[in-house]
Amino acid sequence: MSNPQGSPSLPQERRLVTEIPGPKSKELLARKQSAVPPGIGTTLPVFVTRAGGGVLVDADGNSLIDFGSGIAVTNVGNAAPRVVERVQKQVADFTHTCFMVTPYESYVAVCEQLNRLTPGDHEKRTFLVNTGAEAVENAVKVARHATGRQAVVVFDHGYHGRTLLTMTLTAKNMPYKHRFGPFAPEVYRVPLAYPFRWPGGRENCAAEAAAQAIDAINKQIGAENVAAVVIEPISGEGGFIEPAKGFLPRIAEFCRENGIVFVADEVQTGFARTGDLFACEDEGVVPDIICTAKGIAGGLPLAAVTGRADLLDKVHVGGLGGTYGGNPLACEAALAVLESIEEDRLVERARHIGDIMLPRLHDMAERYDIIGDVRGRGAMIAIELVRPGTTEPDPAATAEVAKRCHAEGLLALTAGTYGNVLRFLPPLVIPDHLLEEGLNILDKAIGSL
Repeated sequence: MSNPQGSPSLPQERRLVTEIPGPKSKELLARKQSAVPPGIGTTLPVFVTRAGGGVLVDADGNSLIDFGSGIAVTNVGNAAPRVVERVQKQVADFTHTCFMVTPYESYVAVCEQLNRLTPGDHEKRTFLVNTGAEAVENAVKVARHATGRQAVVVFDHGYHGRTLLTMTLTAKNMPYKHRFGPFAPEVYRVPLAYPFRWPGGRENCAAEAAAQAIDAINKQIGAENVAAVVIEPISGEGGFIEPAKGFLPRIAEFCRENGIVFVADEVQTGFARTGDLFACEDEGVVPDIICTAKGIAGGLPLAAVTGRADLLDKVHVGGLGGTYGGNPLACEAALAVLESIEEDRLVERARHIGDIMLPRLHDMAERYDIIGDVRGRGAMIAIELVRPGTTEPDPAATAEVAKRCHAEGLLALTAGTYGNVLRFLPPLVIPDHLLEEGLNILDKAIGSL
């Protein structure tokens, strides 16, 4: 399909005028190091001055290909025209009143849209918060309040945020949990259907993993004690693991049978990223509660909890909310994002990106035995790097490939429990020629090893 309408005027080209990072970015990095704690890491220390379409322009005038989208945030592109227009108008009218004090229409409109667009035709309610972690934490609050139960079940390789509760829900210790304990109680972890690493093989992965997870819940926790099961339909930080087909529907069915609230964490997978508006739709899974953020508002901080009306309506007045939740600027941005997804056919565009990237990556996997697995859907794609001839993770090679991509003007992100996954999240408005050029850079970087 053709590139979507409404791409910004920024030249859509890779252009290197200095080394990466250049002298101005290095100067700014020195300022960052003296003002910001080192715990705030930086993937690629180029300081951005403009961005749009599929490029990032830095302080030295370099134009880099963006395969990161601010970690799946700028799905509709940076400075997307509809977002800019609506936010500019809103910022001139008012910037904040607090919806819980004096409300405004845009908050309600966003909730109406999410009630309409999220999976399932049941009656729904939505409320707005600031971050994905806040959305997940509120989903657990609602589930516990509605069920009167306490236990929460999560999965290996999951990532859900950096607050105390969501850090507890997250699987990976370093860097997310290390020395930050003690953690929240009543959180339990069970196996995820990870096809590439499942001991019984890909063909048995879904059934065996679901059986193990359900057995652990029944024997170690008791299904009658579980308030919520929280899962990413495709693991994000855990390495873009797409659970084996059949796993998600079986877990959702088990939840229905036992009065457990099934929570889909679609913070990274939502808003057309995977070639569906929401990743749950691929297997027809309808969550009781769905958490969204990242791609919802084109870069402004916004997140949402959408769920069954009978669950959310049980919470007492004042039990939900927050000062900045559903800020009017972010709400206008979200309405513009939803309009852009529909008008620019970005669900189809995500599938088109996958149709370009996946064959190229599979071809690389045939030529480079360091690539152990190629996976993903739409514009949420990854390769897992291993020591040739094994499934042993190779995080050093992964870091080196990313470094070589960065030097050539391609922003690529790493991920994975073992630090050995390169993940690709291009803006859905990236032109095809930049996709191809980025893949060429990646091919050369892997080949140069």
